[in-house]
Amino acid sequence: MATPKIAIIVSSTRPTRFADIPTAWIKAQAEARGDLTVEVVDLRDYPMPFFAEVASNAWAPTQDPVAQKWQKKLAEFDGYIFVVAEYNRSITAALKNALDQAYVEWARKPFGAVAYGSMGGTSALAHLRMIGVELQMVPVRNSVHIGGSDFFRVHPGFGGSGNLADIEAGITGSAKAMLDDVVWWANATKAARG
Repeated sequence: MATPKIAIIVSSTRPTRFADIPTAWIKAQAEARGDLTVEVVDLRDYPMPFFAEVASNAWAPTQDPVAQKWQKKLAEFDGYIFVVAEYNRSITAALKNALDQAYVEWARKPFGAVAYGSMGGTSALAHLRMIGVELQMVPVRNSVHIGGSDFFRVHPGFGGSGNLADIEAGITGSAKAMLDDVVWWANATKAARG
């Protein structure tokens, strides 16, 4: 069986986002393994309107051309890793909208996450997992959380270094466990879908 193809989805679209730093780091962690292929998928490249379709694409064809392009891109993957920014204890509006703009493409595929924020993105990831279950996705157990003093130590907007190597010892184990989970579930669900 071919190695699973996993999208790393950048969930923040703000000009001053921190997301690029953990995205590059988890991409490098994944590429060093050899048991999956990854591609970064940035929500900035899919400027979808707020969901205004008559129904989910499980029930009616999507009309918006950018949302159609988004669905086509998602369909290429066997699983997903979300880089999750926590905004006021939840996910970004851009990510919620992107999740709502597809259904068929998410179903029966796993996802992991790298979550960040002052509390490690814990609340945002909890919300994402609930949404994922409703979309028939498989949220994996393990995840990477960048929070507390580590978050402020590396976030350039708060005077941090911008270098995850400064906290790597504390998050590499979690990244390996999450990637192990995503690969296992991607292989299992890919075989089951086949």
